[in-house]
Amino acid sequence: MDDLTMPLSTLQWVDRSEVKPNDYNPNKVSKQNLELLKQSILTNGWTLPIVVRPDYTIIDGFHRWTVAGEEPLASMLEGKVPVVVVEHKDKAGNIYGTVTHNRARGTHLLEPMKAIVKELMGEGKTVEEIGRQLGMRPEEIFRLSDFSKEDFLKMMVKPSEGYSKAEFITKI
Repeated sequence: MDDLTMPLSTLQWVDRSEVKPNDYNPNKVSKQNLELLKQSILTNGWTLPIVVRPDYTIIDGFHRWTVAGEEPLASMLEGKVPVVVVEHKDKAGNIYGTVTHNRARGTHLLEPMKAIVKELMGEGKTVEEIGRQLGMRPEEIFRLSDFSKEDFLKMMVKPSEGYSKAEFITKI
């Protein structure tokens, strides 16, 4: 059990400038998703530390490290980022760690995402709010909503207070 829990015992906040990217990460994130990551941290707080080697080279968390250097996070975090230290025997272990962290995150499936959009709309959340919080364009929300194009466009032009659950129920 000690090997499994050891990284969490190293949790610390360090100056972001001490942490550096690795030279092999194959994961790329769009500017839109970086903004979504920043929004997630602002909404939820910092929930996942950056995983680093003992020399503070990133194994996982490059994009969290990146957005931590942008405003308003840079000021709010006072230039610090949370890290946990993992020590592998060799560079291959570091590479395996990077790739498995990336791949283990998975992808979103269509049907569960449709259910999520329907639930949020059923709670009266606006297309604008859903888009901002989930990093989706209105077209994506429309495709997941199962509303007719006409009904969806009506919702888009309504005031930001949303619409009633009754209206939602009549549409499904």
